Amino acid sequence: MLTLHSVPDAFSAAECDRLCALAEAAPSAEARLVGAQRDHNIRRADLVWLDDLPDTGWVMDRLIDVVRVANRDVFDFALTDFSESPQIASYGAEKAGHFDWHADIGDGRLAARRKLTLVVQLSEPGDYEGGVLEVMPTSAVLTARRERGTAALFPAFALHRVTPVTQGRRRSLTVWAHGPAFR
Repeated sequence: MLTLHSVPDAFSAAECDRLCALAEAAPSAEARLVGAQRDHNIRRADLVWLDDLPDTGWVMDRLIDVVRVANRDVFDFALTDFSESPQIASYGAEKAGHFDWHADIGDGRLAARRKLTLVVQLSEPGDYEGGVLEVMPTSAVLTARRERGTAALFPAFALHRVTPVTQGRRRSLTVWAHGPAFR
C-alpha cells in the first residue's frame, strides 16, 4: 500500500531522551549519500549509527516489533531482515540541516533491497522549527506527525524529504527493513 503510516508512542519520552543523550555523547559523521558522496545541496546532517552506541539492543527489538505489526496491518511487503544499522540523524539550524527529495531504494547492494523505511521522531516538536518530514507516496505530499516517539513508516521507494531546520535541532532514528526486490 502506498501510504504514510504513523505509530504513536513507539518510543517513550524517556527512551527518546536516552537515545538523544547517547547520540550526543558519541562521535558523529557528516551524512553522505549512497556511494559515499557528499552533497550539501541534497543533504546536510550529522549521523551516529546505533551499532556504535552502548546498551542499545533493546532499540532494535522495538523497531522489529513496530515494523512487524505495521507490515502485517498496512503494507504486506515480503520482508526478510534488517541489513543496515539504524542511524540517528541530527539536523541543526546552524547548518540549515535538511535532506531534499529522495527515495531510499536505489543502486547499491543494500539500498536495492530496502522495502520499508521507518523514522522515529526523537525531538520534542517545540525544540526546532522547520525540519518537517514530508512523504510523497503518490501525487499528494503527506506530512509525518511530529509528536515525540512517533514512528512514521512508508515504502522505501516513496519520495520524501526533511525540510530545512531554521531554528533548534531535530533528531530522528531511521532504519530500513529489507527483502527481495520488488516485482
